[in-house]
Amino acid sequence: MISISTDKSKLDISFIHNFTKDIYWAAPRTIEEVEVCIANSFCFGIYLDDKQIGFARVITDYVVFAYLMDVFIAEKYRGNGYSSLLIDAMMKEPKLQSVKIWRLATTDAHFLYEKFGFKALATPEKLMEKVLL
Repeated sequence: MISISTDKSKLDISFIHNFTKDIYWAAPRTIEEVEVCIANSFCFGIYLDDKQIGFARVITDYVVFAYLMDVFIAEKYRGNGYSSLLIDAMMKEPKLQSVKIWRLATTDAHFLYEKFGFKALATPEKLMEKVLL
C-alpha cells in the first residue's frame, strides 16, 4: 500500500542521503547537510508498505512563494506513477494552498511537472542567482 506523509520522524535520512549524494542536482551533500535541509523544509516522504521509496521537499513562506526541491523516487520503483502521486499530494497539501508562486528547476522531468501546471518562466530575464559551489 502506498502512503505519503509529511511526518519528518518517518523519514529515512540514510535513504535520502544515499540517493542525493550522487545525483547531479544534489551532489555532494553530506548526511549532516541533508539533515539541515530536512530541518528547514516542508518534507514529503512516499512509502510502499511503510518502506520509504521517495522524497520531496518544499522551501516556502506558506503564502507567497514555494520552491520544490529534491523530488525523487528510488530507481526500482519508477514507472509506477509514484512521482505523480507525490507531486499531487504536495499540490493538494492544505498548508500550501495559499501559496501564489511555485518554482522548481529540472533538467529532465518537464513532462511530469507540466501535468501539474508548471511551465517555463514567463520572464526568466528577471531572475538572478548567486551560486557558491
